[in-house]
Amino acid sequence: MRTLDLESLEIFSAVVREGGIVRAAAKLHRVPSNVSTRVKQLERELGVALFRKQGRSLALSAEGQVLLSYVQRLFHLADEAESQLRSGHPAGVFRIGALESTAGSRLAPVLSRFHRAYPGVEVELATGTTGALLDRVANFELEAAFVSEPFNARGFEAIRVFDEELVLITARTVARVKQPGDLAGATMVAFAAGCSYRRKLEEWLGAAGIAPARTLELASYQAMIACVAAGTGFAAVPRSLLLALRAARDVAQHELPARIRRSSTHLVWKGEPSSVLGLFREVLGQPG
Repeated sequence: MRTLDLESLEIFSAVVREGGIVRAAAKLHRVPSNVSTRVKQLERELGVALFRKQGRSLALSAEGQVLLSYVQRLFHLADEAESQLRSGHPAGVFRIGALESTAGSRLAPVLSRFHRAYPGVEVELATGTTGALLDRVANFELEAAFVSEPFNARGFEAIRVFDEELVLITARTVARVKQPGDLAGATMVAFAAGCSYRRKLEEWLGAAGIAPARTLELASYQAMIACVAAGTGFAAVPRSLLLALRAARDVAQHELPARIRRSSTHLVWKGEPSSVLGLFREVLGQPG
């Protein structure tokens, strides 16, 4: 039998948001003792401690973090249901994630078509590495995300949406790179750990016993390409992004082996997709 109710979860969420019982009570127009009692009842029902004391404020326990991720999704679905039933048109916030390369070279026409079709939906786009995006989808902070191979699809639903060709780039002064050994002693320019493209490049180098002299971690492709063009080192980027940024002439491009250069981008989500995600998938499948 279900024991949780939305009111209890809303009180829990307010305590998290406001950082304490007293401030949450003021926000909810309740007395602090009532808020404290409701939180304790919720903890008894679940059999776990949702908060731990941190000085004069409360901090979420690990179990509280898990509950919060579900609460955020429940509230989003409740808002979506109310909006659709009242208006007959999809509305609300649609949070989606993407690799920076995908956002920069693939999503503009898709998001434009989606906005024209469903102007009542506010799209919030977050970028990150494949690993970071998967974590956010798993915690229901994002409804879905565009991630790249390789990734662990366990626990996720996924569809392949884009095929990419990775290309190795260096400064234009570098002679043709034919094998990993040609990069011995050079600096690898890449995103932080968790980037699928970085992993593929490291696997190619590692299979030949080659390790970069150092790794320069940057947070944007524009910065990566600029550093490579200036002679800092080498990187692997999607060819479509070089074209989108009009940066193909700034660097030398070297072909990677087929198993490394071929990479597919997938749209992943967890659990039953919302109606808005279903509409987004329909738009995604339309011809550009």
